Amino acid sequence: MLQIHLHQWANHHSIPSFVGLIYLLSWGIWLPTSSATATIPTPTPQLETTTVATSATSPAPPSATAASAFPADQDIISKADLYLDKLTKERLFSGSVLIARNGKVLVRKGYGEADREKHLVNTAQTKFRIGSLTKQFTAMAILILQTQGKLNVHDRICTYLSECPATWQKITLHHLLTHTSGIPDFTRFPDFQTTQGSPSSPTQTIARFKDKPLDFQPGEKFSYSNSGYVVLGAIIEWASGATYEAFLRDNIFVPLQMVNSGYDHHHNNLAVGYRDQTIVPANYIDMSIPYAAGGLYSTVEDFYRWDQALYTDKLIPKNLQDILFTPFALMPNGGGFGYGYGWVIGKEGDRSIVSHEGGVSGFHSVIARYPNDKTVIIILGNRQDMDLSEMHTQIAKIVFGEK
Repeated sequence: MLQIHLHQWANHHSIPSFVGLIYLLSWGIWLPTSSATATIPTPTPQLETTTVATSATSPAPPSATAASAFPADQDIISKADLYLDKLTKERLFSGSVLIARNGKVLVRKGYGEADREKHLVNTAQTKFRIGSLTKQFTAMAILILQTQGKLNVHDRICTYLSECPATWQKITLHHLLTHTSGIPDFTRFPDFQTTQGSPSSPTQTIARFKDKPLDFQPGEKFSYSNSGYVVLGAIIEWASGATYEAFLRDNIFVPLQMVNSGYDHHHNNLAVGYRDQTIVPANYIDMSIPYAAGGLYSTVEDFYRWDQALYTDKLIPKNLQDILFTPFALMPNGGGFGYGYGWVIGKEGDRSIVSHEGGVSGFHSVIARYPNDKTVIIILGNRQDMDLSEMHTQIAKIVFGEK
């Protein structure tokens, strides 16, 4: 089901391991164990095409020093494609990849099959479920509503919820955004696997955990909770007067021309999600369950539009933009990585990185942004067993001339 883990960087050189995670293949879900807490200290718009990639104007040109330190574009293109093609032939990858540096798309390509039964291949336009990458859009929606004067991240959530339990009285939107609320993660409940195939409204989903005791007092610890982002989705609807789907469409996807992104109502034109290299279709999940924690779909091209927008103030002012990437909550055993608003923030060696992984039954995804280097690696896949942490790490080494 949902990609619960934040940064599965185990055993990848300078990338810190995120200890306390177990992978349940029956759900396709990463779950933090009890130790995973830490104290808080229309047509598609076209991209301008080059020989094997696309190019666009960079929001900020690189310095001459930074540019000269990197390999030539063609070297990156050929090495990355060779690496990804090898993984595909070894049945270790199926999906789409976009690699861009300094506003220029170097690789924009699909690998493997989007639908094995129909013999459809993955392309740069293939739509994938993105799992917990949804959270960064939910966080952005909250900050857009703050710019509109409809809420504030320091508001207590009971301001926006009817029949709010007494244990939630001190919880703020900030706590939900940073996974420090103490609200238990409903995807870890014993009945989750047997109920994930049934439709559920946000109110019905919230009812499953609103009367449960908190795991800890608000602000005391970090513990990843999809429940918190489900509540954020309900608050977005209350504050905006629109559905979660409509608010994201009108305030994020349409302004950024992300015409191949949206809420997944089991669309027929998405890639098929598979469990593993045996190409067995993944377990069914009703997409009303992940909701604002993991219910969206997108393409690598649309994600690149999203990446580029995050260098601008097109959606929110820069002071709020900076909040997205502020590591408010230190992650457990994370080598100094922290959690912001829908993003994991830290250092990969000496290089700053903001990233997130996502997964939902049959799908696995990652976006890794290197803002100081104006570089992004986007991988959307339709197999839940792929090691995208290792993949993006190896691709980064190619891009930065370390491989």
